[in-house]
Amino acid sequence: EVQLVESGGGLVQAGGSLRLSCAASGFTFDDYTIGWFRQAPGKERKGVSCMSSRDGTYYEDSVKGRFTMSRDNAKNTFYLQMSSLKPEDTAVYYCAADPAVRFVQNMCATGLDYWGQGTQVTVDS
Repeated sequence: EVQLVESGGGLVQAGGSLRLSCAASGFTFDDYTIGWFRQAPGKERKGVSCMSSRDGTYYEDSVKGRFTMSRDNAKNTFYLQMSSLKPEDTAVYYCAADPAVRFVQNMCATGLDYWGQGTQVTVDS
């Protein structure tokens, strides 16, 4: 059974940093596409960054150069390091995974099969 549990959200001042973690179980990273998504109030959930062994890492344009996705196979955990945070980054952040490994940008656009519970990130101006 695939399980995903996020941690690391919170309140941060604009310009600050946060690291989100997603503890995963029930699958192997090399065989799955993994990713981070976010949903701001009143908006649709949107892909922030997705990663697969086939295609590497994709970043949505608004976070390029500020966010870094990484994974630790030994800990079965993947991360989203967020720096230079802006108020518009405020959202509930979800980690996700999918056994399909296709063009990573497309998968980030359409969403993945398994989801964590979400963690709130609030950036105060």
